Amino acid sequence: MDDVIPACAGWQSGRHPTSSSSLRPLYRSVLAMSTYQPGTRPSKGLTDPTPMPEDVPKVAELGVTSAPLKSAAFFIGAYCKEFNEDFMLCKSENRDPGHCLKEGRRVTRCATDLINKMRENCLEQFEAHWKCLDRNNQEYYHCRKPERALNACMFEKLGLTKTIPGSPSGQKPIHEVESPIFKSVQK
Repeated sequence: MDDVIPACAGWQSGRHPTSSSSLRPLYRSVLAMSTYQPGTRPSKGLTDPTPMPEDVPKVAELGVTSAPLKSAAFFIGAYCKEFNEDFMLCKSENRDPGHCLKEGRRVTRCATDLINKMRENCLEQFEAHWKCLDRNNQEYYHCRKPERALNACMFEKLGLTKTIPGSPSGQKPIHEVESPIFKSVQK
């Protein structure tokens, strides 16, 4: 009978086996093994510390987050079309990431050039649009008014128009509809 139910050290000492003092060492060891992370994150971005090879020229990052990129996406597509097509053709020819570094740098330089031009010419409209996207889960349909102002400024100052690839021809583009009616897809 003794080997079936072993004596518990906590009961022998007259304490309950799960008293707080008996659990402290166990609690500390569980915390040491857990994936506990502090409530605040470091403010530094995550970067790969591996340096690029010396033969690869340096290219500065765009320096914008996802909301400004999404705001400028259609204009980047139109402005940098040739560079993007060269890059995609290179990627389809060879799956090696190092093979298309030159084309990727060209795309980055082109996008940087456009972002700088947008900041110089349409800063207020650009900021209003990307901040609206940032506040509204990056959904375009919530931000049509600032988008119209940005589109008008981009056309007036830089001659760029927003065109959505694959949109039906002969119909008014969705971003130009004044009062769109949203209805359920299912009937």
